[in-house]
Amino acid sequence: MRVVAGARTVTRELRALDGLSTAVTADLATPAGAAVLIERAREQLGEIDILVNNVGGVVAGSADAAGFLDIADDAWQRTFELNLFGTVRVTRHALPSLLRQRGVIINISSIGARAAYHPVDYGTAKAALNNLTKALAEEFGAQGLRALTVSPGPTRTRNWSASDGYAADVAAQHGTTLAEFLDQVPTRMGITTGRLTEPGETAALVTFLASARSGNLTGADYLADGGVIKTV
Repeated sequence: MRVVAGARTVTRELRALDGLSTAVTADLATPAGAAVLIERAREQLGEIDILVNNVGGVVAGSADAAGFLDIADDAWQRTFELNLFGTVRVTRHALPSLLRQRGVIINISSIGARAAYHPVDYGTAKAALNNLTKALAEEFGAQGLRALTVSPGPTRTRNWSASDGYAADVAAQHGTTLAEFLDQVPTRMGITTGRLTEPGETAALVTFLASARSGNLTGADYLADGGVIKTV
């Protein structure tokens, strides 16, 4: 595969893929960023076969809120711009090419879409993302498009492992170190496997869903959470 990756910051890992990928600097929480990314992708690839919408996260003013009443309108707006509208805009720009290629969209959601975790704005946006994905699968399935979501639980990305990430902020709020907090996460969240998911495990699931081996799978949400969600 040839890959065009969009991010606000071009990381060392993206630069290391030089020759296999093109990194585009774009803020996908803005309308302009979505347009720039897909324009560059079409320039590099011609047509687009696979779209993975992997932008998301908890915003400032939300992660440190005590609860629903502490999350202001502007935090809600920024949460939805990042976790929903970015995907809406990128998908809108890419969809004509994806339809020509009978392609696939994989949206990275969260277990927060299925359970009432704090903060509420993040889970609400991810629930909307799941609904959007199902709607895309239904509306465009007859034209050959597949659309799916992958919903990770706690995953050992930088957001969880870095000293300036989300988990470190939560640990500080609880008066504990990041290492101690991460040790407690499997028990506190009821992770059946007793550990966080590794990024490569979720990436392998995405790769499978994007491949022809899953050619008749669409409109579904795939959990990658180590068993956090207990309902059927």
